[in-house]
Amino acid sequence: QVELVESGGGLVQAGGSLRLSCAASGRAFSNYVMAWFRQAPGKEREFVGTINRSGSTSYYADSVKGRFTISRDNARNTVYLQMNSLKAEDTAVYYCAGRDFGSSEYAYWGQGTQVTVSS
Repeated sequence: QVELVESGGGLVQAGGSLRLSCAASGRAFSNYVMAWFRQAPGKEREFVGTINRSGSTSYYADSVKGRFTISRDNARNTVYLQMNSLKAEDTAVYYCAGRDFGSSEYAYWGQGTQVTVSS
């Protein structure tokens, strides 16, 4: 079992930056592919991006590509989401998630952290 806890959310002006963190506890963190999702009020949960187990490769939704960067520190059991050039439409609850390599399902989820971007 893996427990994920996000932090770093808050209120920021449009054009600003925030860095979210997701700390993992439990089984070996480096075994998991990690991802970030978000859900805005009244909308479905949306994929933001993912990073492989070693941290060498990441993929992003078109809506955040070039502005957001995912990284991980396996020694610290933590994955990060650096968000730059924030827009009002980035306002959402952000969740980190993990899945076993070889599985298509994200079985592990954090509780979420609120990001609000004021225009």
